[in-house]
Amino acid sequence: MAAKCRVLDASVGPRVYAKQVPPYPAPSSREADSVIHQTPAIDSLRERYLAAQLSGNRQEALRLLVDEGLLCGVPLQDLHLEVIQRAQYEIGRLWQENRISVAQEHMATAISQFVLAHLYRHLPRDPSNGKVVMMACVEGELHEVGARMASDFLEMAGFDVRFIGANVPADHLARLVREAPPHLLALSVTMPFHMPQVREAVSKVRTVAPRLPIAVGGLAFDWGPVLQEELGVAFFGKSARELVSAACRTLGV
Repeated sequence: MAAKCRVLDASVGPRVYAKQVPPYPAPSSREADSVIHQTPAIDSLRERYLAAQLSGNRQEALRLLVDEGLLCGVPLQDLHLEVIQRAQYEIGRLWQENRISVAQEHMATAISQFVLAHLYRHLPRDPSNGKVVMMACVEGELHEVGARMASDFLEMAGFDVRFIGANVPADHLARLVREAPPHLLALSVTMPFHMPQVREAVSKVRTVAPRLPIAVGGLAFDWGPVLQEELGVAFFGKSARELVSAACRTLGV
């Protein structure tokens, strides 16, 4: 049975969680209390969402996030980061430990893509800031859920996002940048062994747009500062909120 909850004002902003360490001011004591009180509910929601993923029940996964998430006043940002993203991390861990198969990992990820597509129309958006961000996963990188969530966060902040998706060859990316120049190019990479493709993408884009700001991020960038200096890019990190903050600073928004 769907939970009966009061719908809260859509303007409620993202709550800050200690583990995220986002580049935003610390919440007020009232907001912090709200976070503390909400955490058990978020944890329960994430566990049931993960169970729906593992059982292949995409309708239940979507129902949970809409009926017991959005309609209960949980900010969309929290659903992205505290439910979907952390559930995907757990799926990755289970796969690495051989506790689930590749097929199960693909099924679970497809459910998150399905849910994100349905939640897209509910994004609370700031007024347009006139800046275009092109988002792409480097060649060979098939994990696009993180890039899709980062694109949603950019749109919520007022950016116009051109989401290219997974496995984009460097030559084709450079061609698209030349034909339809964005204000910022964001590259996503999850697997560390795709670092050569990151370097290639940055190099090819630099040949057609030498002054274009480039942001790179994803789980593969735990050693970001070294590569940041090497590639001369605008941003390194794993957080969608960090990307928004960096994009605003870089583009003067």
